[in-house]
Amino acid sequence: MYHELTKQEIRRRTRKRMAGLLAIVLVVVLVWLSSNAIGASLREQGELSVRNAILNSAKQCCAIEGAYPSSLAYLEENYGLVVNRSDYAITYEVFADNVMPNVVVLAK
Repeated sequence: MYHELTKQEIRRRTRKRMAGLLAIVLVVVLVWLSSNAIGASLREQGELSVRNAILNSAKQCCAIEGAYPSSLAYLEENYGLVVNRSDYAITYEVFADNVMPNVVVLAK
């Protein structure tokens, strides 16, 4: 037997559909925002990790040789430092042999 929908039932179904659609959109937006925040946090941690690796290698060089290295290439050649230059822009500035170098690491 055919059952006709009343206006109230039609409105109720429409509201349920709209509420479901709104909930789905809200979940998608929240996932997108949280993924952006997580990505930014990972980039910051990567920058810090690379900077610490460079500084630790420079300190090791200073402890062994008595002076900080004059370039990042020296650390790579003699102390096994491996830096991903395609993902990070690195500035290594040396003032003097007995002063710790200034290292700036930025994600590209």
